Amino acid sequence: MSTSAPEATPPKLLQVKGLSAFYGESRALHGVGFSVARGEVLSVIGANGAGKSTLLRAIVGMMNRGRAAHVEGTIELDGRRIDHLDTDAIVDLGVTMVPEGRRLFTRMSVEENLLCGAYLPRCRATIRDRLEEVFDIFPRLADRRDQNVSQMSGGEQQMVAIGRALMSSPQLILFDELSLGLAPIVVDQIYERVRAVNKLGVTCVVIEQDMKRAMAVASHVFVMLEGRIVLDGRPGDLGVDRVSAAYFGTDAGAHA
Repeated sequence: MSTSAPEATPPKLLQVKGLSAFYGESRALHGVGFSVARGEVLSVIGANGAGKSTLLRAIVGMMNRGRAAHVEGTIELDGRRIDHLDTDAIVDLGVTMVPEGRRLFTRMSVEENLLCGAYLPRCRATIRDRLEEVFDIFPRLADRRDQNVSQMSGGEQQMVAIGRALMSSPQLILFDELSLGLAPIVVDQIYERVRAVNKLGVTCVVIEQDMKRAMAVASHVFVMLEGRIVLDGRPGDLGVDRVSAAYFGTDAGAHA
């Protein structure tokens, strides 16, 4: 009688342990801990002020500023500690971020903005391949590669920001508030592109306030409230009602 082998657990790409983050004497994160499996899409849900963006800033080294902004705890990428590295070193290891508000170079063209994502020496040999990969995911950008980004819609600019992140050949992309300021139909299109990015083998962490969209794209989700993770699990196991209660802090039993 044959038995099937147990399903292998994907290896952990990102592990965060006991992470606290400070702005001066103000604490924004309180002992946060979680892991992200390679190839996973993790959605981090929470209202403004929950600590979501601070978490991303900590992962990419933007909180390593001494006393003014600093972290305690550990952040590991593929088994290597990165919590004391500067941002360039973390990007060189394969982590990149699509920031809130996109932060493009508005006087530059689509292609020029994309090329800015390939500034590291290890990226230069594959620039043309990466450009074609971006244009395959975003055909509209291929058609407008010479257009100034200031002349584009918010959704098109978001596509450029995602494409720029892909140009560094990342293994992990952090998306900060993808839907901010965009029409619902455009947000749907952007999230379809997130799925396409994930299918390339890129692990994704998505910061989002829109619970339903965040749960729809995710294989794993957690809810943050006041700098802490208060709910953690798979979307199908948690359900919208329970996530909503944790989001607003109305479920005393939601704490992990």
